[in-house]
Amino acid sequence: MSSRVYLSPPDIGPDEQAFVAEAFASNWIAPLGPHVDAFEREFAQCVGAGHAVALSSGTAALHLALRLAGVGAGDEVFCSTLTFVATANPILYQNAAPVFLDCERESWNLDPNVLADALRARVKAGKKPKALVLAHLYGQSANLDPIIELCTKHGVILIEDAAEALGATYKGKHVGTRSFAGVFSFNGNKIITTSGGGMLVTDDEKLAKQVRFLATQARDPAPHYEHSQVGFNYRLSNVLAAIGRGQLRHLAEKVTRRRENFDFYQKTLGQLPGVTFMPEASWGHSNRWLTCLTIDSAIAGTDREQVRLALEKENIEARPVWKPMHLQPLYASAQKFGGAVAEEIFARGLCLPSGSNLSPADRARVAAIVKSCFTQTRSKR
Repeated sequence: MSSRVYLSPPDIGPDEQAFVAEAFASNWIAPLGPHVDAFEREFAQCVGAGHAVALSSGTAALHLALRLAGVGAGDEVFCSTLTFVATANPILYQNAAPVFLDCERESWNLDPNVLADALRARVKAGKKPKALVLAHLYGQSANLDPIIELCTKHGVILIEDAAEALGATYKGKHVGTRSFAGVFSFNGNKIITTSGGGMLVTDDEKLAKQVRFLATQARDPAPHYEHSQVGFNYRLSNVLAAIGRGQLRHLAEKVTRRRENFDFYQKTLGQLPGVTFMPEASWGHSNRWLTCLTIDSAIAGTDREQVRLALEKENIEARPVWKPMHLQPLYASAQKFGGAVAEEIFARGLCLPSGSNLSPADRARVAAIVKSCFTQTRSKR
């Protein structure tokens, strides 16, 4: 069998190896250190934020953002429904209640019209949400201007989950930088990786200091270990930050390669009956973290799952798009507004191998197998 083609594997080069070697040579492999400091500075400069705090995961960053936004027991937090579960779980960490909002077709991100309806309904019921956790899905920005306007009007704190969207922009400005806090992930499958890790960005220096304080076990200033509030072990290690510095130097190249993957798939597969690719909204520039398409089985004669299984049979990893949060057993009792658009995208949506190190040969192999599913269908008719 041919070698495994993964959905989005790490793409590591010599810069990462050099920085890690430097960390080992200096014996600075404990948490924090000069690579952490440098990674934070370089990341903030890259995305245009005032401050960046390197953390153990994007989930940790979301948790601290919600905590410092004042979210607590009994609060409601609006949240995108078409996203990975890590967007929503930190709401539960704070004993708050998520309320899930549907997406719109133009970008697959949260629909500002649904948000407006939900805010009217919850304000009327006396349950105005404390915050909104907005996911920028599959590397594409949500329509930020109307969302920010609504949040400002109603006094709702906006937190951007940009875990999948590093390198993406909204009207020329990097995502994650127009809110209370922006959150990024460096998990092994993301556009850049530290194997595991995350970053919180903000223009508020005081907030950045509070994040660092809570993320280092909330240790009070004292020669001994003094603690007056609950803290967390959420900081990034110097070794992982060294990897991140090397990765960040090649972000633009990685975005270019992933967009090339998308363009190839769209050109090669876009004319197949019933196939539609995730659109790129007019307001932004997507990093195309994953190439996503939908298959309308009534037109195609095949469906998302048949194509996925055909790829898996040939040792190629492909996955359905995220299952909406309001359909997850964990959140079966959660409130929602809308949901039909997200459900349709989930039922039809498939993510194809999209790594920045995907070879042209493997990319062509993926496309050929997808095409074969449609050829077989036509031959049976």
